[in-house]
Amino acid sequence: MTCPLVMTLEKTARIARCSLTPNRPYHVQWMLTRKCNYRCKGCSVWGEQEGNELSTAEVKKGLHVLKDLGVIEIVFSGGAPLLRDDIDEILEYASRFFVTTVYDNGSLAADKIETLRKADFVAISLDTLDPKKNDFAKGVKGSWNKSMKTIETLQKEGISVSISPTISQLNVNEITSFTKYFNERNIPLWYCLYSYDTTVDSDQLFRIGKENEELNIADKDAMVKLCDSLIDLKKKNSNILVTSKLLEAIKHLYLHGERTWKCHALQNFFMIDHLGRVAGCHLRKPVASIFNLPNVWHSPEFNELRKTYNQCTQCTYLCYIFYSLHGSVLGNLQIAQDRWRTARLLLKKNSFTSLNSAKQT
Repeated sequence: MTCPLVMTLEKTARIARCSLTPNRPYHVQWMLTRKCNYRCKGCSVWGEQEGNELSTAEVKKGLHVLKDLGVIEIVFSGGAPLLRDDIDEILEYASRFFVTTVYDNGSLAADKIETLRKADFVAISLDTLDPKKNDFAKGVKGSWNKSMKTIETLQKEGISVSISPTISQLNVNEITSFTKYFNERNIPLWYCLYSYDTTVDSDQLFRIGKENEELNIADKDAMVKLCDSLIDLKKKNSNILVTSKLLEAIKHLYLHGERTWKCHALQNFFMIDHLGRVAGCHLRKPVASIFNLPNVWHSPEFNELRKTYNQCTQCTYLCYIFYSLHGSVLGNLQIAQDRWRTARLLLKKNSFTSLNSAKQT
């Protein structure tokens, strides 16, 4: 069985229209819940969980706001978004209008197959091919086996699954071989870069965790080498979803300590938390509710905030850097085109080789 891409003529036309319209936000990440069933080393959400979150009706209302604002792509994360009982209804509604991605730590997706058919992409968090090391990073015994079986199940079911490893000191020297392994199995990768909460705003939108020395990347040479390796691999394989422009920017940062980009938070992208509060990024304090966002989006106050964020140099979250680098009309079209091309390839090819044959170290 294959997963029908939710690519109606109406949705396709909307994506093209919004991509060609300047001064519209491209990307939104909505952290739907602060509930989580894992205990990841680089994250404190599992120890600071909250039960309060928007209702289904409120999420749908918020999605309608995003549609009118011109958002093209939405990512649902958390916490663990698949823990929400209404995730099926949320994904069904969101996928009518947006290129929709949902994140999972690998523990829940295999039991949500019919739900995930409604998403365009499912991103599974997996950091290494070493089971013991992955279980250590996730804080849950058996997490590696669970994730690998989940990836296999999703691909066999025709779900557009991708892998989302977090690059850290724990695995920086393994990411090239990790990438090749999944490229050979026609599974795309989107990378995260280990980062942690800073003191930009004491009442930041969404707390994730303080610095962990075991994960903080100390080997800058290894990071430069990895960027070169991924740039080279990307020339041969379209399943590496980050752009060469992003990799060059990260390489320059680790090589020279200089940023080649300006942050475009609250311009090209923004974040929404489980309570519907909006901020440029999760490190910043909430500045609006999703429900009154249209009233303030073009306000002088928001324009001043954009100038402040534009000068920020606090984080190295890859998604923030990516959407800061690719914020033009041309960049929007290239991103959207790349996303759909990758999804089509995944549906055409189902040459899965058992993931559990991975070399265990």
